[in-house]
Amino acid sequence: MTETATAPPAGATAADLDWSAAVEAIRSQDPAGRVLLVCHVNPDGDALGSMLGFGLGLRRLEFSQLRATFPGPFEVPEPFVTLPGLDLLVPAGAAWEEPDLMIIFDVAAESRLGPLVDRLPRAKATIVLDHHASNTGFGGINLVDPAAAATSVVAEQLLDRLDVPLDTEIAECLYVALATDTGSFKFDMTTPRVHEMAARLIATGIRPGEISRQIFDSRPFGAMKLFAEVLGRAQLDPTAAGGHGMVWTYATLDDLDRHGQRPYVLDALIDPVRTVLEADVSVLVKQAGEGEWAVSLRSKGAVDVSGVAVSLGGGGHRLAAGFTGRGTPGDVVEAVRERLERFLI
Repeated sequence: MTETATAPPAGATAADLDWSAAVEAIRSQDPAGRVLLVCHVNPDGDALGSMLGFGLGLRRLEFSQLRATFPGPFEVPEPFVTLPGLDLLVPAGAAWEEPDLMIIFDVAAESRLGPLVDRLPRAKATIVLDHHASNTGFGGINLVDPAAAATSVVAEQLLDRLDVPLDTEIAECLYVALATDTGSFKFDMTTPRVHEMAARLIATGIRPGEISRQIFDSRPFGAMKLFAEVLGRAQLDPTAAGGHGMVWTYATLDDLDRHGQRPYVLDALIDPVRTVLEADVSVLVKQAGEGEWAVSLRSKGAVDVSGVAVSLGGGGHRLAAGFTGRGTPGDVVEAVRERLERFLI
């Protein structure tokens, strides 16, 4: 069984976290023990990059039984298919059922683990690495830094405390994670600390230009056509959020099928939506199943969208969050609209 979970204090920083407990939990493991690395369903660059980069670091420490996984379909999004460490990945069904150590990346709540949540009580020790302020503190040891721009920031610091030096493979994974969650270093969380970390990673010899082209500037022609169709149905509500405005659109499974695209291509669609001048809040509603929608929320600063998301069963950050909605796209967007004024900043 895992030890009792303790949530991080509000506004915790990396200096406040229990690094020593995490280091001890890892160093006390038998290198031949079963170590399970897990990130959230539909993994993005930060989830995959942090998990694989840390897994490669554990390999440097001579851990021999490493498995990395995520719930849901066993499909790595195209932008990340060249990441080092992909050989660590196994389908969720092949994950250790009773791991000696379970390390969880970029997961704010147990619900994001899907069926893998049953490993939590079976693991002898659990460590959560995350940067979501909405994290529920469900791990045995919680390294949750809401001030960090990405989970990879926490992962790099823990690797440093474990005396694992950066090499090009670890650095590439962590750089992809960092670049993804900072929007290629243009979001508000892009601090001097972020650029200092990027400099350390680049100094190993990775090629940031090639990495950026792979994850930001390459998509199939069908995806471009799909984007045009979905953006064409966008709607603007200038009265929403106390007059700060909201823009929204939606994409269906039929849209994906018609253009021959996989769901991951929609992850980048929130970026052009959020550029609308007249709207502070942007909403992208992506069909996940019959009457089920994955909802991405963004704010330019007037609304705390993490509050909106949490109130609807999700989570995230002040300016970027998400949740799972039910009903029609209109139902989902109306639920968001109703809550915006409650979370004005």
